[in-house]
Amino acid sequence: MNHYSSKIPATILFFILITLNAFGQGNNYVQNYSKFDGLALTPPMGWNSWNKFACNVDEKLIRETADALVSSGMKQAGYTYINIDDCWHGDRDSLGFIHPDSKRFPSGMKALADYIHSKGLKLGLYSDAGSQTCGGRPGSRGYEFQDALTYANWGIDYLKYDWCNTEGLKAEGAYKTITAALRKAGRPMVLSICEWGNDKPWIWGPAVGHLWRTSGDIFNCFDCVEDHGTWKSWGVMQILDKQDGLRQYAGPGHWNDPDMLEIGNGKLTPGEDRAHFAMWAMLAAPLIAGNDLRNMNQETIDVLTNKNIISVNQDSLGIQGFKYSKANGFEIWFKPLNKGKWAVTFLNRSAESKEIDFNWKAENVKDEVFQKELNAASVLYKIKNAWTGKSLGNTKNSFKSEVPSHDALTLILERS
Repeated sequence: MNHYSSKIPATILFFILITLNAFGQGNNYVQNYSKFDGLALTPPMGWNSWNKFACNVDEKLIRETADALVSSGMKQAGYTYINIDDCWHGDRDSLGFIHPDSKRFPSGMKALADYIHSKGLKLGLYSDAGSQTCGGRPGSRGYEFQDALTYANWGIDYLKYDWCNTEGLKAEGAYKTITAALRKAGRPMVLSICEWGNDKPWIWGPAVGHLWRTSGDIFNCFDCVEDHGTWKSWGVMQILDKQDGLRQYAGPGHWNDPDMLEIGNGKLTPGEDRAHFAMWAMLAAPLIAGNDLRNMNQETIDVLTNKNIISVNQDSLGIQGFKYSKANGFEIWFKPLNKGKWAVTFLNRSAESKEIDFNWKAENVKDEVFQKELNAASVLYKIKNAWTGKSLGNTKNSFKSEVPSHDALTLILERS
């Protein structure tokens, strides 16, 4: 009978303990799937190239747009990001690293980022979770960590991450991968999740990204649908309706994104531009302009830079507004603001002007989701027209006015 010593040699015991420890912890392989904290504490404001220029982007356009954002007063109004959407891409090199299109961006992205930063602005880029972008350029699937490292080296501040050509992928997992890649690269970037609301990103998105699209693409129309056969684009009012039931998921650092603005792109009337801007402000939506900033008329500038409407959007509470009532194409929306203020928007979606006769004292407005209450029967509020800045008295008396067809009137209420 063989007898084995109960004592294990010290060298063998050491290697056993090291091996067990490595397999037990696995810390070298754990990824950080959490977004960068402290970013987008109010809805991001900026500009994106897609709505106006689609694939026709180059460094000259981007530099001129940055210049115009500053000279038009938009930077002073709070717009920060210059975001290049699809089609900036060139090829990948032999090691798999992406490069910009050398004809469109001959100076390279690092030089462009330096120029944008010199203006006190931030630069955003676009990529896709699939093998190709929606415009047929190289996607990030399989190259997530390389792309994140490249973007960090270029000085990118914002990444819009799309969802075309993603066969077999699950959205939450794919977006966690790019988040882990961004964290590994080490440069804080805002992550814009753009999978069109298909997989309920408002459920898992708050931990992974800073904003998430809630619908398909916006279409430059106030109230209509563009049918592409296999998919549809939506007018401003259709996008608005798709926000129902989502407000509880939004807040500082995590926003519902009803897509970019069509203001100034020529197909909306001035009233429709106002309504579009007012409702995106009420939704606490990202304010990402999509027009040609180099050729704006004063009417467009006045809408995009209205400080009172922007203050509604950028309010530090970060509460998304809610629809209080609707009848015959006329809606009343409320949004709680900091320091007990409220924003109120009367939206006229109908083809005729609508008269307002709103008895503040008779309407006890309650926000059940965020536990806020506007009770004008017990609290007196001063009323300001957000568009003009003019005082309109207080809530002691009923509010009477008129809203033209396809327009909106926004008020700010402050305790007297």
